Amino acid sequence: MAFDPNLPVRETIQMEQTMQKRKLGKSGLEVTALGFGCMGLSFGYGPAVDKKEGISLIRAAVERGVTFFDSAEVYGPLFNEELVGEALAPFRKQVVIATKFGFNLASFPGLNSRPEHIKEVAQASLKRLKTDVIDLFYQHRVDPNVPIEDVAGAVKDLIREGKVKHFGLSEARAGTIRRAHAVQSVTAVQSEYSLWTKDPEAEVLPTCEELGIGFVPWSPLGQGFLTGKVDPARTFDGASDLRASFPRFKPEALKANQAVVDLLGNIARRKNATPAQIALAWLLAQKPWIVPIPGTRKLERLEENLGAVNIELTPDDLREIDAAYSKIKVQGARLPEEHMKLIDRAA
Repeated sequence: MAFDPNLPVRETIQMEQTMQKRKLGKSGLEVTALGFGCMGLSFGYGPAVDKKEGISLIRAAVERGVTFFDSAEVYGPLFNEELVGEALAPFRKQVVIATKFGFNLASFPGLNSRPEHIKEVAQASLKRLKTDVIDLFYQHRVDPNVPIEDVAGAVKDLIREGKVKHFGLSEARAGTIRRAHAVQSVTAVQSEYSLWTKDPEAEVLPTCEELGIGFVPWSPLGQGFLTGKVDPARTFDGASDLRASFPRFKPEALKANQAVVDLLGNIARRKNATPAQIALAWLLAQKPWIVPIPGTRKLERLEENLGAVNIELTPDDLREIDAAYSKIKVQGARLPEEHMKLIDRAA
């Protein structure tokens, strides 16, 4: 049975007082259990939002207790950092801002993690974010042409200079994480992770647990699919929506993958919740050092997502979800091959 989108959404009452906190591994960096992924406000899922609307939504997240905000120079490009910087300027001491380096904007999607470039990006990001320090600075994609030890060393220099507080990696494999961590402690690893993208479970999550590194799932709602609000007949604008080229968002795959949403909907009905809330609650239940960063353009979806922190999935619930999911074969790669070529994978 498909999920009924008209079911009531769990309210986030007094979120300012009840928003749970988590620490990203042994680093001591404390953030809210759910962060806010800001990319979609200016890139990836349609034309950029009006600047005032974007600022209003980010500030609404702060008002509801969120303290962890994720951006990158490439989102927009550049505009997203400017938006985040302006929105969070009045609350700078209350929030943690993460941003990323690693692309060559002049030849996107070319990569560039040369140490001198990392330091140039840091200076520019600081200015756009209207801050004197970046709380968490991720390498956006591992650059095969630059030893990860050199990357870690460059960020270590920035930390020593007081321009960066914490070092992160995105879409890095276990061996890369270990090599980087040996030079400069890695605070968080960010990779795609959700009920329908479980790649990190094999090696990355165990490595993070062993080394005391936090894990930040990006796209924890499957680019919106796990919300149950993506019609299998929907088409996506190839000029502004990345999903137009994603194998999992082809019509035949959307139809086949509806089984995952139905699974979430079955649990959601019992919990008086929504599929999105169950998808996020499932991630939160995996490890106490996992901090998903769902994004949205709508206030009601923000409030829906935040409601996930109040949903308890019991061990029986989790076993039921895992057993049901094991019988589903998700169709389509998570990213098109040109994107997958940028992922740090074993040869």
